[in-house]
Amino acid sequence: MILVTGGAGFIGSVLVKELNNLGRKDIWIVDRLESDEKWRNLRNLSFVDYIHADELFEMEEEFWDLITEIYHIGACSSTTERNVDFLWDNNINYTKMLFNIATKKDVPILYASSAATYGDGEQGYSDSHDKIAGLKPLNAYGYSKQVVDEWVLSREEKPSYWFGLKFFNVFGPNEYHKGDMRSLVHKAYGQILESGQVKLFMSHRDDYKDGEQLRDFVYVRDVVRGMVELMTKKVPGSSGIYNMGTGQCRSFLDLVKATFKAMGKEEKIEFIPMPESIRDQYQYYTQAEMDKFSKVFPDFKFGTLEESVTDYVQNFLMKKDPHY
Repeated sequence: MILVTGGAGFIGSVLVKELNNLGRKDIWIVDRLESDEKWRNLRNLSFVDYIHADELFEMEEEFWDLITEIYHIGACSSTTERNVDFLWDNNINYTKMLFNIATKKDVPILYASSAATYGDGEQGYSDSHDKIAGLKPLNAYGYSKQVVDEWVLSREEKPSYWFGLKFFNVFGPNEYHKGDMRSLVHKAYGQILESGQVKLFMSHRDDYKDGEQLRDFVYVRDVVRGMVELMTKKVPGSSGIYNMGTGQCRSFLDLVKATFKAMGKEEKIEFIPMPESIRDQYQYYTQAEMDKFSKVFPDFKFGTLEESVTDYVQNFLMKKDPHY
């Protein structure tokens, strides 16, 4: 049996679909559905049952004895969340409890870290374990992930196979419930339909032109393939913390142009001032160092930005039901 926390969310639901495509339906989904539209992500998935996240640790020992893999993707992923007590309980303590169970049962576990742990990027984007303790996140969300990474590395006892993934800028189907945390592709698609144009933030640094701020944009379908590879191949000595990006940064302008092209629309872009409230925390460049992952899976290929945006727009967003 496979346990997927955050299984109704963006990455988690696409992961469950990928597992379904591989013939796995023996899946327990853990999440908090509440009153948003996240439940729609479940409609195309096959799974045994749903468990409310607050009830997971009330499950009997017999339940845990059935679990053979744990994908812990559930968390508060809002980079603007300011309630640190909530983040400590929801993102840190919850992960510790689940990791301890995985250790006790020696069950492979993969948990979601984040590229937000890299802060302003001044120390680079290396996922080498000896550099992780020196990272300084810029927001409370990133800090919550940093605390978990350092805690896991400090543990003497761990499962035989464990993985922490630092997700970079993930986009793709099933992100629709995420509000302001949706990717620019989805936001741009909506703006183009509504007004025929896209608004992008101006640059407030002399060394970056408007729209040329850089990110490592990675397609969610590639992300979940990488997750499954790590957990199913079980390469000896592969346990550890990994970046999950393409290793190739691209500009917001590139992303928006690819969206216009995928929709068959003429480009029309307006640059607007960036809100002062986020200027001090804004990253102008991110690019995952992917050497560690590539050494384990040298044949793994990520799609190009243009290929991924086209697939997302034409095979999901332009369909009557855009869910995966």
